[in-house]
Amino acid sequence: MLLHIPDILDREQLKQLRTALDTAEWTDGRETVGAQGAQVKHNVQLPDASPLRRQLGETVLTALAKHPLYHAATLPLRTLSPRFNRYEGGGEYGMHVDGSVMALPNGEQLRSDISCTLFLSEPDEYDGGELIVSDTYGEHEVKLPAGDAIIYPASSLHRVQPVTRGARIAAFFWVQSLVRDDGRRRLLFELDASIQRLVATGADRDAVLQLTGTYHNLLRQWAEN
Repeated sequence: MLLHIPDILDREQLKQLRTALDTAEWTDGRETVGAQGAQVKHNVQLPDASPLRRQLGETVLTALAKHPLYHAATLPLRTLSPRFNRYEGGGEYGMHVDGSVMALPNGEQLRSDISCTLFLSEPDEYDGGELIVSDTYGEHEVKLPAGDAIIYPASSLHRVQPVTRGARIAAFFWVQSLVRDDGRRRLLFELDASIQRLVATGADRDAVLQLTGTYHNLLRQWAEN
């Protein structure tokens, strides 16, 4: 499921993150990928061990936890602390697929079901830098307002177009969902959205209750830990 999630961060949060990132020390983005990714990745990132990365990552995670659309779409079980990157001066990331299993700081492993990019630069601040996600329906071009996020299956081939003017700054991270299968997550998301609309329009309470029970029984059947 490819989904645009608006307003993860408000204007004040964006200002705080951008102020911190504008004076940050960056490192070569190839330090966090394997040999294949290093051949096509040309950007800079906050160092993984940077206290600033941990601080800003907590800000993002706190905002995500309060966002009902994000939670309904991802059903998060584990989340890798966000990383932060910067593309400028022709920087790009060629077509690639994300790693399937990633190490968490506590020694546990995360299965990367969902990839997420949270845009921190406004679209008019830079030229290029579109995220291109490829699936069975073709290629989808994504360039969102600052504070908005895109989620998509981590199994998707994707790339970032060269940035030819300005700087594209973003946070990115991966989620292990309670529900591994993307098709099942989509069905649950659509069912949840329908329930919310029925509640908002004052639909029959018993019917809504029955649908809500169906949602939770499907989640109970499909959820993993």
